[in-house]
Amino acid sequence: MGSSPKEKPLRTTSFVIQWSRAAVRDRKTRRKTMLVLLVLALLFLFSGSTFLQSALNPRDHPMLFILFWVACAWLTLAALLLSVFDLLVLRIEARKAQRTLREKLSRIETPDSPNVQDNE
Repeated sequence: MGSSPKEKPLRTTSFVIQWSRAAVRDRKTRRKTMLVLLVLALLFLFSGSTFLQSALNPRDHPMLFILFWVACAWLTLAALLLSVFDLLVLRIEARKAQRTLREKLSRIETPDSPNVQDNE
């Protein structure tokens, strides 16, 4: 019975790790995650600049102010890093596709080249 409280954080950590792997590996999940992160960051920005402005007054509530804007920056940075990662994955996939296409073209040209050499 004493081991159940210790298992709960481990399960949560395991879930977060597995979800993060899925978000990074799957293109659709990665892009949906980027969209959600950007929408949340924009909502934070809008709400912090308008109706939460009095509650986030840095003179009255400095820790709340710092925490709120750090969370907004973290959401934006996470979306930015995911987009850079997505760009790098796309470049790698394009290089693989280009390499495959070159190999296919060289296979097509290879049978014809001995015939051309024989005619000379």
